[in-house]
Amino acid sequence: MPLTRERLVPYIVAVALFMENMDSTVIATALPAIAADIGTSPIELKLAITSYLLALAIFIPMSGWMADRFGARTIFRSAILVFVAGSILCAISGALSHFVLARFLQGMGGAMMSPVGRLVLIRSVDKSKLVDAMALVTMPALIGPLLGPPLGGFITTFASWHWIFIINVPIGIVGFALVTRFVENVKSDVPEPFDFTGMTLVALGIGGLAFGCTVLTVKFVPFAVSIMLLVVGTAATFAYVLYARRTASPVIDLSLFALPTFRAGVAGGFVFRVGAGALPFLLPLLLQIGFGMTPFESGMVTFATAFGAMVMKALVPRVLRRFGFRLTMTVNALLAATTIGACALFRPGTPVWAMISVLLVGGLFRSLQFTSVNTIAFADVEPRRMSRATSLASVSQQLSVSTGVTVGALALETVMAVRGDADLSAAAFPPAFMVIALISASATVLFALMPKDAGAEMAQRKKS
Repeated sequence: MPLTRERLVPYIVAVALFMENMDSTVIATALPAIAADIGTSPIELKLAITSYLLALAIFIPMSGWMADRFGARTIFRSAILVFVAGSILCAISGALSHFVLARFLQGMGGAMMSPVGRLVLIRSVDKSKLVDAMALVTMPALIGPLLGPPLGGFITTFASWHWIFIINVPIGIVGFALVTRFVENVKSDVPEPFDFTGMTLVALGIGGLAFGCTVLTVKFVPFAVSIMLLVVGTAATFAYVLYARRTASPVIDLSLFALPTFRAGVAGGFVFRVGAGALPFLLPLLLQIGFGMTPFESGMVTFATAFGAMVMKALVPRVLRRFGFRLTMTVNALLAATTIGACALFRPGTPVWAMISVLLVGGLFRSLQFTSVNTIAFADVEPRRMSRATSLASVSQQLSVSTGVTVGALALETVMAVRGDADLSAAAFPPAFMVIALISASATVLFALMPKDAGAEMAQRKKS
């Protein structure tokens, strides 16, 4: 079958997802080495992770409007260039502050890549085929996290962590060329006016709350500054909620939460990802600092999660057609949370095969859940609101992962404080894994509240 433009678009979008996913998994494996090199602690490097995710959350809301105004191809190509520039700056960083700023620049590029690519996909695929298209576009992207842990561990162990960011340069060049050649510069004939006031309030709200929580326990940031950030973030968020109610075209359309399927996919997905998002942060620290593994050994263990996710992607459409979205997401959230909690049983003497088995099964369940929540969110969204829906869903996704890292780090710091430990050890991790597992499991309530036939058209099931 010839590779037409329509068939190539999902794979081109996957190039952007490949860079982002590989980058996030690579840096997780290299955290201890980076921390030692730039003179900080692995826990404080949560700033580098959350600054990237924070930039995504702040700039994603304007991605839909920019794609409508300037064209998807224009924004997609520009985003790739910014992401690659941020990667180069990460590689040459010599201090925590430099590294955090470089990661923020990367996030600005990533903020435009994934949501714009997803928007192109949604506008190009019939709703009845969206499940297959989502699985198709995510499967190549999963090569990133599949290669990320062992590749990042290999480079960090046998070369230098700086090179893990240089990898993005050739990938970015290929992506830029493919976008230029095959992606149409689709734009809106009558783009909505840009909501500058709303964008400012969203940036202050997200930035203040997310960054305030992150730096609350960071030593080099004064406690008063953290409190000020939280106060500003809370006030801006409250002001935006009031503002959005009387605005025709808000940058973040909160009225979308009136749709049961969108509410379950985005709000439920947020809660579930808080737990799942902390896992890639905690596991490499446990394996390297707690168990004494090298970055490469750690990467070879944690890549089992991505391998399990890749296997499940091909099975997702069949599972959803057989059981439907509501039953699948409700039961699977509990199963996935159980595998996260099982990591609390890992000890220095635990056989490697046992850890890999738990991570492999966990990858299967989390992959099914991620694809399901990503798809069900758009089941009942009207085409004219799709741009705002993709922006809001992307913001929620990035904030949930950022929150997960913050919660995971806070759990570790709390356990260390209670135990009176000055240094991080394996004993601090079991309570942290249990906390994030319980958070993910609580999302079950939101999924169970969906209508019984939610997403029937997408799953190609008959409505009852």
